[in-house]
Amino acid sequence: MSRTFPYQQVDVFAPTPFNGNGLAVVFAAEGLSTDQMQDFARWINQSETIFFVPPSDSRADYAIRIFAPSTELPFAGHPTLGAAHAWLEAGGQPANPEQLIQECPAGLIDVRIEREPSNTHLRRLAFLAPPLTRSGPLEEDILQWAMGGLGLQPEDVIAHQWLVNGPNHVGLMLRDADVVLSIEPDWVALEGLEVGVIGPYTAASIPMGSWQSRESVLPRLAGTREELRPLDASDLQRSEERFAAVVVQPPADFEARAFVPSEFIPEDPATGSLNAGFGQWLTEAALAPQRYTVRQGTRVGRAAILHVEHDEAGVWVGGDVVTRIEGHVSFDAK
Repeated sequence: MSRTFPYQQVDVFAPTPFNGNGLAVVFAAEGLSTDQMQDFARWINQSETIFFVPPSDSRADYAIRIFAPSTELPFAGHPTLGAAHAWLEAGGQPANPEQLIQECPAGLIDVRIEREPSNTHLRRLAFLAPPLTRSGPLEEDILQWAMGGLGLQPEDVIAHQWLVNGPNHVGLMLRDADVVLSIEPDWVALEGLEVGVIGPYTAASIPMGSWQSRESVLPRLAGTREELRPLDASDLQRSEERFAAVVVQPPADFEARAFVPSEFIPEDPATGSLNAGFGQWLTEAALAPQRYTVRQGTRVGRAAILHVEHDEAGVWVGGDVVTRIEGHVSFDAK
């Protein structure tokens, strides 16, 4: 005998279809045990799965539990935005029409509505970053562990910090987006760490929709006789897309990546909690402006965009969210 529950999959931080981070959503899940929730999260194999449960705090509009494939999390960013969107799509009515209050094991999280959906159901939401539970520079052995697993040199790292707000993120700011994109992680060496990296787009960085090594951006090497040869028609046909990429604006202010070797999805396509931590650290340290954008997921075939803003309330992390799948999921009765 089984019970069925309303189910959605939503695309978070996705300005274009299927380019964000997918989230599995199970409604009215108070009848499920923790083991059932964890088993489903492992089986569905999304970065996270959320389950709506009754709130215990009267100030909350709704409450969720958040599961990665291997463990329950007290807080996570893209599940927070995905949950808010799914709750509104299901007919939820917040006490404040412009802002929701979510309850999760980490406490109450404010979520503001920045743009209502059009006929595509695309909604822009932002959550207020919770306080970091651990911050400060990394210990030397942790820094060397992270750099060794990512193949980084000392000159690649501008600054480093603990960014713990649920997940145990180790954060590295790198010298530019090109370094971020060029990382080839050693997953065995990284086992036991959760590492996030971020780097700014500069004139030397790669302003392309999909990643290529810097050497492949132009058809000829600078400083050679070949560079001085006049272009012919074959050059233009072969290089049209590459030359166009050189003159367009960078896709965002920063590029970020998140490595979680212990999970079934070792590189996360878009990480709200990590970027919340980066936003708190970098804006307060004057390493980033008070408002900026981040692209993430490039090396895993995504093009997620996250909007970060520091105002009088704190740091907000926002993005576009849309429902992609609706239906029901069955669980065996226990």
